[in-house]
Amino acid sequence: MTKSDPNKVLRQLPLVAGGLAGTLLMVNRLLTEQITDSQARSDALGVIISALLILTGLLWQQVQARSPDSVKLIGEEGFEFAPDLPDAVKIELAWASRLLLTNTATRSIVILYQGKVLLRRGILGVNSEVKPGPILQRVFDKNKPIYLVNLNIYPGKIEFDYLPENTQGVICQPIHNQGVLILGANAPRSYTKQDENWVEGIAEKLENTLSQHLQLIPGL
Repeated sequence: MTKSDPNKVLRQLPLVAGGLAGTLLMVNRLLTEQITDSQARSDALGVIISALLILTGLLWQQVQARSPDSVKLIGEEGFEFAPDLPDAVKIELAWASRLLLTNTATRSIVILYQGKVLLRRGILGVNSEVKPGPILQRVFDKNKPIYLVNLNIYPGKIEFDYLPENTQGVICQPIHNQGVLILGANAPRSYTKQDENWVEGIAEKLENTLSQHLQLIPGL
């Protein structure tokens, strides 16, 4: 199910206004028996304005950015923590995930740290386990984020079976060299550069908390 473009009417407004104005000028000219010099000048000015409106409308159709189509992700909404997490860690994870879900196109979040899933929130995938595939392994090896702008065109998408099956875009943001923040979006090309910088900042904040509280927990 796709979302309609909210700017469609706005982009067509100059075309409609220019076409309507030009038509009214022509009708008025045809119905006027005797044309005065002042009316001729007014008509010429009106034609120029109508042409400019139509040209503006055509340019807007080509250059104005359209909102990417979004889908309703398949899955149940949930909020799951790993067992035995300290309260300070739960608060930090809840805060970070809420910010991402309410301020970006993110609809599904998985946080993996030291090989263990600490949090799943949003629309949950069927698989609750995360087995790093080539894409995620590259994030760990390079310690650099990977943004898959349109997951459908990547053959390696099968490794993200822990996200909803119709996830449109994915950001894999390393949490230092110990974990990764995995974000699933409901629309392709939905994250801006500012969003990516913000995700990086949140990951750094998470690393500070996780490194303080989880280093002594058995199994992590």
